[in-house]
Amino acid sequence: MTRLHGTKDFWLGGLRAEGAAFAAAVAQAPPDQQVPSCPGWTVTDLIHHLGSCYEWVTRLVERGGTERPDPRQHPADAPAGEAALAWWQMRYDSLLATLDAADPEAPVWNWAPQSKKAVFWHRRMAHESAVHRWDAQMALAASEPIEAKLAADGISEVLDSWLPAGRRRSEERPHGVVHLFAADTDQEWLVRLRGEGVALLDTDTLLDTDEPPARVQAEGTASDVLLALYGRVGFDVLVVSGDPTLLTALRTG
Repeated sequence: MTRLHGTKDFWLGGLRAEGAAFAAAVAQAPPDQQVPSCPGWTVTDLIHHLGSCYEWVTRLVERGGTERPDPRQHPADAPAGEAALAWWQMRYDSLLATLDAADPEAPVWNWAPQSKKAVFWHRRMAHESAVHRWDAQMALAASEPIEAKLAADGISEVLDSWLPAGRRRSEERPHGVVHLFAADTDQEWLVRLRGEGVALLDTDTLLDTDEPPARVQAEGTASDVLLALYGRVGFDVLVVSGDPTLLTALRTG
């Protein structure tokens, strides 16, 4: 399996690019414009969600330590209408400054079954921003793909963080093997579904003699694969062969 091993600078670069694109998109949209990819949300709701996420992560990284924090809550001071973007910008700038100054190896809590280090949040905030930038552009009917290398790492994040943490949308727990392929980055991922369990495999560990009960292969651009995993687009945007019902078990977000 070929997967990106990102760095602090890589993810900060993604956060900077996606944050700027998010701000540009929401500045063009009416505050009460519906966001098609987030049913029930307006552009203002999207701004509040991302801004409150930035604020919570900033405090988390600044606090340090691996103790579980209080749950994130919607900030009481979040303004509506056109003032919401300035409110978001302050939190975005603060997050960037905090993550830029943070030692990626510093102990910081996260919700995933992996090392509790600050670098988790460099990665998480880059991808959170990328997907919600796409959402914001959808409100303008002008969405652009997520940059290929960042999207490919986002696929890995879904498979190595979200799904092992139990953050799966579907109630179905099938057994089988899913093979995902991002044609534009020439990267692949093999995932074994074992009911409640999810295992990200190296290709050398999957033998022909394993004979899993079902298999499916899905191929597309890294951006389309990632957006399908987040439920932003249907799996029908990909070239799928095998049992397509296995794909829904990988949906997250």
